[in-house]
Amino acid sequence: MRPHTLAARRRLYLLARLIVARHYRRPLTLAVVAAALASSPRQLQRAYEQFGEETFSEDLFARRMAAAADLLIEQRAIPVSDVAWLVGYRQASHFACAFRRRYGLSPARFRETALASESVENAKDRRAGRPSPPGCSRR
Repeated sequence: MRPHTLAARRRLYLLARLIVARHYRRPLTLAVVAAALASSPRQLQRAYEQFGEETFSEDLFARRMAAAADLLIEQRAIPVSDVAWLVGYRQASHFACAFRRRYGLSPARFRETALASESVENAKDRRAGRPSPPGCSRR
């Protein structure tokens, strides 16, 4: 393969990853991202095969699930159905199935488990005389 072809394909891959990272909330497909980069879907697919460890779909899925996990833990007041919407899923049931496939727990159970483990860590810190994390009050 020619050096400039290799460099162009790597650039295409990196730009596609950037689009996925910034716009994962939108209904992205391989064809949509390829069109945004003035490329063909097959060329983008080749770039992912050559430089990525995941396919385009796996990359998008992983980004959405990571964002969902962060939202479930950090934004406790947001309902799970709204978290689904915020990370690009239009149906909460589809989101719940995808989340369960990724993490082995439903989104609600994931949130409960994270909150429970956080409470245990805070209790251990208090017993050990360590300061509480910011935003936590000691009683």
